[in-house]
Amino acid sequence: MKSLKILGKNSIRTDEVDVPEPKSGEVLLHMLYGGICGSDLHYYFNGANGEYVVREPLTPGHEMSGTVESDPSGKFAKGTPVTVAPATYGPEEPDIKDRRHLWAGGTYLGSASTMPHTQGGMSEYLLVKDFMVRPLPDGLDIEVAALAEPLSVGLHAINIAGGVEGKKVLVSGSGPIGLLCAAACVAKRAKSVTATDVLDGPLSRAKAVGVDETINISQAAIPESSYDVVFECSGVPAASSAALAAVRKAGTVVQVGMLPNEPKPINLAPFLSKEVTYLGCFRFNDEIDEAVKLLASDDRFESVITHVIPADDAVHAFEVAKNSAESGKVLISLWIDE
Repeated sequence: MKSLKILGKNSIRTDEVDVPEPKSGEVLLHMLYGGICGSDLHYYFNGANGEYVVREPLTPGHEMSGTVESDPSGKFAKGTPVTVAPATYGPEEPDIKDRRHLWAGGTYLGSASTMPHTQGGMSEYLLVKDFMVRPLPDGLDIEVAALAEPLSVGLHAINIAGGVEGKKVLVSGSGPIGLLCAAACVAKRAKSVTATDVLDGPLSRAKAVGVDETINISQAAIPESSYDVVFECSGVPAASSAALAAVRKAGTVVQVGMLPNEPKPINLAPFLSKEVTYLGCFRFNDEIDEAVKLLASDDRFESVITHVIPADDAVHAFEVAKNSAESGKVLISLWIDE
């Protein structure tokens, strides 16, 4: 079978590898679409995602959709359209029983955090544990289903914040995660949703998912102390300072965007003076089930997908995904017509 492999900085190729054989408790999937995530961009353009360095050929991809090819247990029929929850979990940690995504020893598809690396889904076929498979409801397009994983991140952020219904919300950064978080806030009946960015392209996509207001922060200031909840989705330290300034007294800021693993200046004075609740947010727990239902029932999320590019043109796909002025979510179609 064909499989995309990142070899290091600015190096990706298509390899021929063996098709894996599923055992009991495993399912072989025929992959159709894979979304390019920020971590995939780091692996390709930098050869590393933070401290996780590509040390062997790595198949990217954890935002996936496809169909069931083979299931020895018979739980899933061949041809069933599915998406994938990309995590496995380590041993239970008693102090955080309800947050299994934080337990040590787990894996995540398409990650160099383990050695051997945990290979991702941008291949013709993918072998997963049966508990990772999520069948799609009627009416959910298999292409759109590739948004389930990143939408789950936005839903997890909303849950971390304690919900958004009836609240004034600011979403900082209108890349794919910010767009999906903003769309989820609209779907979950926030009183108002404002999206920010430094580029007009992402802000136009924010309008398409239904936000009430957009602010280009290269041209206008964000109103201070004006929002009940702020989701910081850009991962830029300066934006974290702006988020703390924008939230109201006793409000909540959720840090969704990954910050660099190094000392960076952030102004914490508003955090203290306004008694702000500042919360971290990492991947997601079990929100993918809600994500699948939302994608099936609400078409506002579909506009986040701006490009679908064949796997044989993967270099171009990564270049497009890097250009946030031009693209929202970029999907790779995985040799569907072969």
